[in-house]
Amino acid sequence: MIETKMDRARRHVFSVVIGAICVFIMYTFLLILGSSFSSQKAINQYGFSVIPKEFSLDGYSRVFLNVGSVLQSYWITFLTTILGTIIGLLVTALMGYVLSRDDYPYRRIVSFYCYFTMLFSGGLVPTYMLVANWLHLKNTIWALILPSCVSVWNMMLIRSYFKSLPYSLIEAAKIDGMSEFGIFFKIVVPLSKPAFATIGLFYALSYWNQWYSSLLYTDDKKFVTLQYLLMKIMKSIEFLNSEALASSGLTLMGLDAPTHNVRMAMCIVVAGPILLVFPFFQKYFVKGLNVGAVKG
Repeated sequence: MIETKMDRARRHVFSVVIGAICVFIMYTFLLILGSSFSSQKAINQYGFSVIPKEFSLDGYSRVFLNVGSVLQSYWITFLTTILGTIIGLLVTALMGYVLSRDDYPYRRIVSFYCYFTMLFSGGLVPTYMLVANWLHLKNTIWALILPSCVSVWNMMLIRSYFKSLPYSLIEAAKIDGMSEFGIFFKIVVPLSKPAFATIGLFYALSYWNQWYSSLLYTDDKKFVTLQYLLMKIMKSIEFLNSEALASSGLTLMGLDAPTHNVRMAMCIVVAGPILLVFPFFQKYFVKGLNVGAVKG
């Protein structure tokens, strides 16, 4: 296909726009990184900066004030992310594969049922009663994994990808006597690595940033996730700087609890592992960006 001048112009404009967005994102990250190593006094006086005006580790020392709790929450977050991503991928892919098959007679009914849950949820109280009282998952690691292991949106995306695969491969495998599980794991899964990488990344980010389940279903400190722990630290610091505490006469003289640098340090602590893992999925993620865009 011959590229016209208009196509070249559009490509150059698109490249410039994407490049500008990348520069903006990189600058924002460097601004957060630099501010996390700055003192609260310098931030109040000079504002946020890429290069700290006054180098300080107060933000990180506040975050890691209780190293044992932070390490424990890191472990719980890693565990829930890995197990949740694996279980979520398996359940979502199996469900999406079944609903992508035209020879499944109840696919329309089941698809509508799944879609209906995207419009109307059961509500907070029934969900809590189901997880805590009926399933008895409260204060267990499964309370942080199972309620979020299925996303209907992700299921619809991977179902569309499965429908784009040639059905002749499945027919040939059935003629050779291969079982449905054999077809799925030996034919469909190897052909769907980009889709699995993309959906897996969505699940991993969701579990890594999860804090609400820890707030609802856990009273034991052993099962506190990293996000929830950092949120509690931030709330405690904000309370020390609150007007309510000052008006009650409980504020200590000379107390200036760090806030902005702690917030930036939390961003680095939380985002660091994801930034290290993402490059390993990048080649599959780029291929899977069009998941759901191709109709079979």
